[in-house]
Amino acid sequence: MDEREWLTDRFEEHRTRLRAVAYRMLGSVSEADDAVQDAWLRLNRADTSGVDNLGAWLTTVVARVCLNVLRSREHRREDPFDVRVPDPIISPEDGDPEHEALLADSVGLALLVVLETLTPAERLAFVLHDMFAVPFEEIAPMIERSPAAARQLASRARRRVRGQAPAPDPDLSRQRRVVDAFFAAARDGDFDALVAVLHPDVVLRSDGGVARARHTVVINGARTVAEQAVTFGRLSPYARPVLINGAAGVVVAAHGRPLSVMAFTVTDGKIVAIDVLSDPDRLHDLDATAFFD
Repeated sequence: MDEREWLTDRFEEHRTRLRAVAYRMLGSVSEADDAVQDAWLRLNRADTSGVDNLGAWLTTVVARVCLNVLRSREHRREDPFDVRVPDPIISPEDGDPEHEALLADSVGLALLVVLETLTPAERLAFVLHDMFAVPFEEIAPMIERSPAAARQLASRARRRVRGQAPAPDPDLSRQRRVVDAFFAAARDGDFDALVAVLHPDVVLRSDGGVARARHTVVINGARTVAEQAVTFGRLSPYARPVLINGAAGVVVAAHGRPLSVMAFTVTDGKIVAIDVLSDPDRLHDLDATAFFD
């Protein structure tokens, strides 16, 4: 085995972890793949003879690439949108998730939405430390802070996550029953039944992108969300059950094209969050057509 083959094999050993880090950092499948590819190119150019822990070295490279992407997003954030729903990871209900490595630790879409509200440094500190157990001593140089400052950033991010991203019910069948009840009530126009299945403080976040900018909204409260749900009850027959980031969700498709992907966070038998992606460009890139007939 020559040196390049050896290096390729070592990189492949770490690819799934690197992709998982990048997805949590960026909330974008394509950008996560780009970050991992960038790490591979840098590895090929670098002299790693003195590197004792290649996995840690690659994690640092990917994290720095992602940090630059996040900072670039901040600088060019000229759009008026109040919410950006990250790329959902869609998998069939009757099989193992296709992107199992991305779904480790059940990183729900609602959690990723909250991560979108963090500063780049907060997100990096939280993701690396809380999700991948990277010590603050290694995180600090990436963001040009002291370990103590990095710890404070992660703590601040953790408080926001706990306050805005409730943990989903671990029972998938229970999640599905609640989601099915939601769509049945929406189909029947049963307002009271809709309110009953929603948490009083439920939040609905919808991202329509540029093409459907009027669909980019944030709606709070059970009665307000129920009113909105009644209006799209006619789409209930077109909802196909899938797993969205490992939790109960649906792909809504009509006449051979996807209209939206809907992720539900169910806690204690109530829907506490609904995250909707209806941007046609991003739906096309996700190839959601694979999940309906």
